[in-house]
Amino acid sequence: MKEKYLKPQFEMSGEALVARAPAKINLSLLVADKRPDGYHNIETLMAKVTLYDELIFEEGKEEGIELLCNGHWSPAGRDNLVYKACRLFYDAINTEPRIKLTLTKNIPAGAGLGCASSDAATVLLALNKLHNQSLNSKELHKLAGQIGSDVPFFLDGPLALCSGRGEKVGRIDKTFPFTAILVLADINVSTKRVYGNFRADLELFNSLHEQIKSCISKSRIDLIQKMCANMLAKTSFALNNELTLLKVKIKEITKLPVSLSGSGSALFMILDGGRYREAEILQREIGSSRGCNSVIVFDNEW
Repeated sequence: MKEKYLKPQFEMSGEALVARAPAKINLSLLVADKRPDGYHNIETLMAKVTLYDELIFEEGKEEGIELLCNGHWSPAGRDNLVYKACRLFYDAINTEPRIKLTLTKNIPAGAGLGCASSDAATVLLALNKLHNQSLNSKELHKLAGQIGSDVPFFLDGPLALCSGRGEKVGRIDKTFPFTAILVLADINVSTKRVYGNFRADLELFNSLHEQIKSCISKSRIDLIQKMCANMLAKTSFALNNELTLLKVKIKEITKLPVSLSGSGSALFMILDGGRYREAEILQREIGSSRGCNSVIVFDNEW
């Protein structure tokens, strides 16, 4: 059943390159004190999932960057990270762009799923492919770090332990097959507001760090996700009563641990890889009870 959801990263459609940008979920998210630069040090285990934005790359009719956006959650023009990533790439290879990009959004913004970061990383990878791998991995990562904290993760994966402000990517060469239900409530959570109200607990950070480190060394990623170790969750739920009520209701329906991805608002429940039919039943029950959008996703393989 997973094959129905898993799509290739790149494929040609005539003379156009079609690229897909996957969403991510945070299997764990530990947050420490704020740094002098205003960011917090974090440690997060992230996994790509089979929910994708799509980008189509074509030669432009004239010099410059033409960006077309379809769907919600996407600013047009230079404010879009897709545009910024495209501009940075062409500056890096010292070439004037002549490119048309069409972005189709399927991943909601403000949900903690990394959609804009994934789109930006996919632009870097796709343009590098179109320009015969002009930049090496180190150069791509440097550009990604200039765009946003989560962007470097999406250059690699599908599973990684990220640290610093999120830009330091430690790829994990272990598999973690899973089926998940993503609940996409129509609630936009401000990451800036959540971090602004967050109070660090270094004792908790260190305790969770040691537990997660031990699980990774034993290849027990499944135990990490069962911990629901998201240190932003308490603050995010405190600031969003509607999200709190939704979590309680979904937990009553599914009888599963309910996790928050990033600072929210996306909630997810993970089942073992082979429990697709059970996921289907639970997805229908969530939809009939809450009237919110939910999707079944799997672990992405690239």
